[in-house]
Amino acid sequence: MNASEQTRPIVEVAVGIIIDEQKKILLAKRPEGKPYAHYWEFPGGKVEQDETVLDALTRELSEELGIQVTRALFWQTIEHDYPHAYVRLHLHMVRQWAGQATGLEGQELYWQQLKESQLADVEPLLPATVSIIELLKLAGI
Repeated sequence: MNASEQTRPIVEVAVGIIIDEQKKILLAKRPEGKPYAHYWEFPGGKVEQDETVLDALTRELSEELGIQVTRALFWQTIEHDYPHAYVRLHLHMVRQWAGQATGLEGQELYWQQLKESQLADVEPLLPATVSIIELLKLAGI
């Protein structure tokens, strides 16, 4: 199902694919009290009204991780239909930032090396996170 076929509101989400110098990607564990609590995902969050996607990404990564994005490049947009929400994920590659990523909301963080043989060392993965990791592998990242 795509956005034109579904009737629920679309939740716009800014997603940061944070990649370090060793080409590891940062995953965060969803905190208690949120849908899919304890599932692993890429950091980011909802785009607020009157906020650009890039502004939302910068705000969310600062609030969640304590980092200041100095460079983020839009990569692509994907959509996912969850039981609780239909989301449009705006994926950005983040390779430059200031500060050290820390789970400011009490969430665990994990730097994952992409591997051909498996999706990730941590689980469970949020369903859209599985799709993003597969896209990253296809792109050779």
